Amino acid sequence: MSQDFILPDIGEGIVECEVVEWLVAEGDTVTEDQPICDVMTDKALVQIPAVHNGVISKLYYAKGDIAQVHAPLFSMNVDGDMATGETSAATHTVEVVEVAPETQTNTGEHLDDFILPDIGEGIVECEIVEWLVEEGQEIVEDQAVCDVMTDKALVQIPAKYSGKVAKLYYQKGDVAKVHSPLFQMRLAGNSASAESPAPTVIAASKSLELEETEQSIGLSSVNSSKVNKPLNNTVVNEKAVASPAVRRRAREMDLDIKCIPGSGKNGRIYKEDLTRFIQNESKPAVITEANEVLSNNTSVDHVEPIKGIKAVMAKLMTESVTTIPHFTYSDEIDLTELIALRGDLKEEYKKQGIKVTMMPFFIKALSLAIKEFPVLNSKVNEDCTELKYFGDHNIGMAVDSKVGLLVPNIKQCQTKNIVDIANEVTRLSDSARTGRVSPEDLKGGTITISNIGAIGGTIATPIINKPEVAIVALGKLQHLPRFDDQGNVVSRAIMQVSWSGDHRVIDGGTIARFNNLWKDYLENPSRMIMAMS
Repeated sequence: MSQDFILPDIGEGIVECEVVEWLVAEGDTVTEDQPICDVMTDKALVQIPAVHNGVISKLYYAKGDIAQVHAPLFSMNVDGDMATGETSAATHTVEVVEVAPETQTNTGEHLDDFILPDIGEGIVECEIVEWLVEEGQEIVEDQAVCDVMTDKALVQIPAKYSGKVAKLYYQKGDVAKVHSPLFQMRLAGNSASAESPAPTVIAASKSLELEETEQSIGLSSVNSSKVNKPLNNTVVNEKAVASPAVRRRAREMDLDIKCIPGSGKNGRIYKEDLTRFIQNESKPAVITEANEVLSNNTSVDHVEPIKGIKAVMAKLMTESVTTIPHFTYSDEIDLTELIALRGDLKEEYKKQGIKVTMMPFFIKALSLAIKEFPVLNSKVNEDCTELKYFGDHNIGMAVDSKVGLLVPNIKQCQTKNIVDIANEVTRLSDSARTGRVSPEDLKGGTITISNIGAIGGTIATPIINKPEVAIVALGKLQHLPRFDDQGNVVSRAIMQVSWSGDHRVIDGGTIARFNNLWKDYLENPSRMIMAMS
């Protein structure tokens, strides 16, 4: 039976994408997960895979055409009866949600299983971080259903249709397998798209970003094992109207969302309502409960599994230190002149919406130094018989994100100016801190900068991000006394830097000379500007 593969909403307000390349032709026999085409959104290049075995019967667009969401992308004759009545769907980058065969009930309703397919990069499972809905809850199209963690990033799965959640197949903390149902929805009527629910149900934003980072309120982390416990004798509402972000904040604050009076339309609950509830009604109860916890001096051992990005980091770091002979080289850099230059530029570019930090200068200077010492931008093969020199300077930034260590990288720094790099630093830093970095931004790094000084500390022994051959850790900026050319003691802005190198391909003299050039660009910004011309 011929099945259409539908391109649904792919987030961030994207309603169309360009067909860059068809990787198959009409009449071709394809297998499950075989790439069908490359499409380009305004965010990234995405490869669309087949979700079944079968024969391509029709390609609805030509190369270069603009494909619309909610429209068929291609059609295929599916082998066997496994997909009868199914509508396939693809989402962008790492989110591909397909709808399993429908089951019709006696009431005319349909039960749809949402299947978790292959999500790229060899990932075959993901951890359920948080369910944002409950069984029996009415939800709307594009409302966030759950957060899942792959070994690359945190991903939010949206609902494809409006309807009622019939079943959640996994518990929080469980590991979901690809090609297995993630959750089940009950859809009304005979069409694939159910009618919208009552107006009191508020749709969540289509954005895949997590809620904005805010300071925790009150004693939100106290006694987390008693989440959603009503405080005092508050009247419980039958249905709470709130966004997923507000519901999550209520759980973090140990509040039952149904007990919170909402100030919005139809009783919608906002974050300010949670704060007001804590301040006006429940503060004594929370403080009492906190005191009980703090007064309990009993220590209990507990074990928690290492999962997600933390597990990947443990594996990669162990492999790095056991296969790469590390050596460390440290130096100090006088950033007084560079800080003055950045101060002159900061306000001017701020008016243009450009955030100029110190990091873009470190990155650009590093790229300029690599031109003279390309061995720092290389990779050695497994048996150490070949050395590959990278043409592009894809400089990574180690970010301490909420989901663990992430190292997104800025592509082709050798072709970018300071402003271009500053924009990329802002974009990648914001994405990394929420754990929502695209796989493309995490791939292909050639050398890494770790800014440990943002947290504290001066000297480090950073571990190389294999298969790279070098990494530098930036210490905290300190104003220290130094002698000027006339022998006078002056205050200078000093930063300690620590390099780790792969001693199979880099010796001490090479990294010292490389660091001296990098340091010269940073201490004398005019030389860096001249080298960029």
